[in-house]
Amino acid sequence: MAAKKPKRVTARVPRGFVDRDASDLRAQDGMLAKIRRVYETYGFEPVETPVFEYTDALGKFLPDSDRPNEGVFSIEDDDEQWMSLRYDLTAPLARYVAENYETLPKPYRSYRAGYVFRNEKPGPGRFRQFMQFDADIVGAPNVSADAEMAMMMADTMEALGIPRGQYVIRVNNRKVLDGVLEAIGLGGEENAGRRLTVLRAIDKLDKFGVEGVRLLLGEGRKDESGDFTPGAGLGEDELKQVLHVIEARHAGKMRVFAYSGAEKSAGDGGPPPNEAEINRNTAGFLSAILMSSTDGRDGALELLQLAQTFEDAGYADGRIQIDPSVVRGLEYYTGPVFEAELLFDVTNEKGEVVRFGSVGGGGRYDGLVSRFMSQPVPATGFSIGVSRLMTALKNLGRLETSERTGPVVVTVMDRDRMADYQAMATTLRNALNDDPAAPPVPVEVFQGNPKQFGKQLQYADRRNAPCVIIQGGDEKAAGKVQVKDLALGKEMSAQITDNAEWREARAGQEMVDYDPANPEAMIAAVRDILARPSGRA
Repeated sequence: MAAKKPKRVTARVPRGFVDRDASDLRAQDGMLAKIRRVYETYGFEPVETPVFEYTDALGKFLPDSDRPNEGVFSIEDDDEQWMSLRYDLTAPLARYVAENYETLPKPYRSYRAGYVFRNEKPGPGRFRQFMQFDADIVGAPNVSADAEMAMMMADTMEALGIPRGQYVIRVNNRKVLDGVLEAIGLGGEENAGRRLTVLRAIDKLDKFGVEGVRLLLGEGRKDESGDFTPGAGLGEDELKQVLHVIEARHAGKMRVFAYSGAEKSAGDGGPPPNEAEINRNTAGFLSAILMSSTDGRDGALELLQLAQTFEDAGYADGRIQIDPSVVRGLEYYTGPVFEAELLFDVTNEKGEVVRFGSVGGGGRYDGLVSRFMSQPVPATGFSIGVSRLMTALKNLGRLETSERTGPVVVTVMDRDRMADYQAMATTLRNALNDDPAAPPVPVEVFQGNPKQFGKQLQYADRRNAPCVIIQGGDEKAAGKVQVKDLALGKEMSAQITDNAEWREARAGQEMVDYDPANPEAMIAAVRDILARPSGRA
């Protein structure tokens, strides 16, 4: 009986994960380098934590016997402890700080870039693995640290080529939101579900407008398709209190126009708004509205301090705005929260023109490190969604995605002379990479089947090679090499199939002297080609 033919494995990438090619990775590297530079100018230093943490240290999802992978990807360690792929970069930092608290400088400034993992249903623009780039200050209790985070995010947007007017850093305070929820009777653990419904409704302000939020805070909202979203069930008085808070920025703006005597907004031909005054007025309105709530009043006063810092530091020009409609989803935020939002439109997967929206966010989380310790440890931080921001930069035309110049390729005319060709490649590699500060110039020997010379040219062209080095028996006997610029490589490679045809068509190419002991002419010819635009003729 004949043996069964082994079943061929289907090549496929798991749902929610993606492959990325060289151009994607290089574009990402360039983007990360710009972000890293901004972070380091603010005094942040890198740290790296493992992709796995003990699940109880992550804090957001704790697996049980029935749902060990709920929200996170988890495995059981050999000592019967659950480990999970990190859900974000903040919880691992909290563990790291707690574990090394005595030896770290306080405040501790760090940044981290790395992949995080979500065991959730993937969809358009929603992945199970994606990269974040975080910066955090641990041990700084003052709101000036939160202000610094918001200002650093504005600097980061501009370093990436996003101009003013096309982004905004929006700032709120969870104490303000907690204060209004307390004021309408939704304090305490017994109201956790309704509080979440209210916060989700507020978070839809940009998408559905005030009237849509009003419906979601009340009985519910039916969309154009007829789908119905149940509301929070607030009464009219409670609903008004929430709307007063989330519309405080609009009220602050109207007061600025009223005091200046302006009847038109800047978009209608009127004077530009005084953004610093709008920020101060917004915080002032919140303070008045939330006088009966200690948390709410404290949050409004902190926003007023932030507004003053932004003004004094020169960031109150519309780049950073106090906006009480900002809701950050994670439960561990305890004070100021901020969100980086892009203001230009893009076309989504359905062909619809939509606002791009948030590309990062963060806030103060004074209780997260304290989970591991017996003392309070204040902290604040910000996380950039790298993949989403890359998409935004691509839409703006600010992502550096152009291909790099490929390798100088030493071709193989005689496979018995591979040692000679490797020597040529080594000589060029050393000469062209003598400046360690310059980008590397790759040099390689063709390692495929050298029988069809046209295939070597096709390969070099696909690699975006600036030139090829050619030495057959005749060239070797004459002490020469050919250095060929590949501007016309694709056209010629389509016509040439073997060495004989190549010898007939090679007239007019640059022939230079070559002696292994004196390779300067070959090196100079290659340098000349590399110096031309894009390394091509």
